[in-house]
Amino acid sequence: MIDIRDRVRNQALQAKIVSAEEAAAFIKPDMNIGVSGFTPAGYPKAVPLALAKRMETEPFSVNLWTGASVGKELDGALAKVGGIKRRMPYQSNKDLRAGINGGKIEYCDLHLSESAQFARYGFMGGKIDVAIVEVCAITEEGHLIPTTSMGNTASYVQSADVVIVEVNTTQPLELEGMHDVYVPLDPPHRLPIPVVKVNDRIGTTYIPCGVDKIKYIVPCDIPDDVRPFAPLDENSHRMSEHILKFFKDEIKAGRMPKNLLPLQSGVGNVANAVISGFVDSDFTDLEVYTEVIQDGMFDLADAGKLKFASGTSFSPSPDGLRRFYENIKDYRQKMMLRPQEIANSPEVARRIGIIAMNTAIEFDIYGNVNSTHIMGSKMMNGIGGSGDFARNAYLTCFFSTSTAKDGAISAIVPMCSHVDHTEHDTDIFVTEIGLADVRGLSPRERARKIINNCAHPDYRPMLLDYLERAEKATKQAHTPHIINEALSWHSRFMETGTMKK
Repeated sequence: MIDIRDRVRNQALQAKIVSAEEAAAFIKPDMNIGVSGFTPAGYPKAVPLALAKRMETEPFSVNLWTGASVGKELDGALAKVGGIKRRMPYQSNKDLRAGINGGKIEYCDLHLSESAQFARYGFMGGKIDVAIVEVCAITEEGHLIPTTSMGNTASYVQSADVVIVEVNTTQPLELEGMHDVYVPLDPPHRLPIPVVKVNDRIGTTYIPCGVDKIKYIVPCDIPDDVRPFAPLDENSHRMSEHILKFFKDEIKAGRMPKNLLPLQSGVGNVANAVISGFVDSDFTDLEVYTEVIQDGMFDLADAGKLKFASGTSFSPSPDGLRRFYENIKDYRQKMMLRPQEIANSPEVARRIGIIAMNTAIEFDIYGNVNSTHIMGSKMMNGIGGSGDFARNAYLTCFFSTSTAKDGAISAIVPMCSHVDHTEHDTDIFVTEIGLADVRGLSPRERARKIINNCAHPDYRPMLLDYLERAEKATKQAHTPHIINEALSWHSRFMETGTMKK
């Protein structure tokens, strides 16, 4: 067994160090399990793997609550053995996704900012029985030093009857001090969240827990299963160019300061590429208030253009993670992790004037956005934090390539097959083709701006034809639609393999 006694600073707690198998034996069928982790960062690994192995010979399932997506040692391992009965609030694992779309796993797709409160209130089917959390150390008082994510960990530890702690020796002790742990009171006792600047510290550097609540402590030496990003392709480069030009125009118009307002960027390749585009720009002293800190943030810091970044998870590529560990003493001066209730807080987003930049699966001609479902039915990952920011940001931007599946699918359609963000919450749309600023426009004006500026040339005539016929059929109604044709593009794709006529 790995020696972790130097990381368990309370000697009495060292008696609770056990194997992953012994800790996993404590889990009972139908328990509500709250775990650390947000993206493949800071999630428990050893105990879930031992639990999955136990489930192979002793089939049962549990209800699993996370911060967001987590790594294959947790979501993947448990999904493969049928060990997940219910899951919330976000995921990205292919085996878990298959279980959700195959009707084997009940999935509650939640706004990330409200998921911890849902759990505390018991909306998810009772209290948290066990919290399983990854740490890099335990203090003398029995408090927990998180690793590469915060997510919902602090709330789950606060609410759980029992806490099982994984001490991960691959996570550097220099992470201590990079967290700002603050769990708000619940209504009617909630106070304003006192964040008025991106770098404000309002909590503790540890998760309050205490010796008595800790049931078991498990050694772990499995690193985060971070994923590589796709290379910066031409489409991503063009989208980055479009948004940077737009920001410069906003500064000239007096609607933004020279260093912009705090940036929020979603998860994944497109979001990382857009942020990376700032590196070669004229912008400096940039501030970031977001969910995930990815490679692009490290690029900004290394270029001397990042003033401060606040998030709830470090979610870099494998190369980015190595760079983070190697330069952690420098990055810790400009980066901080908070609970997702705070990182995704609508209150804070509205107060500090966030520029929200997220990715869409599709959007329609009137500005409604689908972030979650393929062809209206199949769950992809989930809404994540995009809704937390979209509704409350100073400026809400959505990005997508104009087509998918080698041109067989248009990302811009007459009507979204599923709506996560309504037209009332969206301002800017960006594809590799161009940018549509739809602020202050009526639905029919929005439609022409989106079609002409963002749609692929192969689909632009079809979209304009639909709009013009819808206007004629409805006699220029406020939001013209031909109802029996509005979703025909999706039907055509499912029947023929393309949205093209």
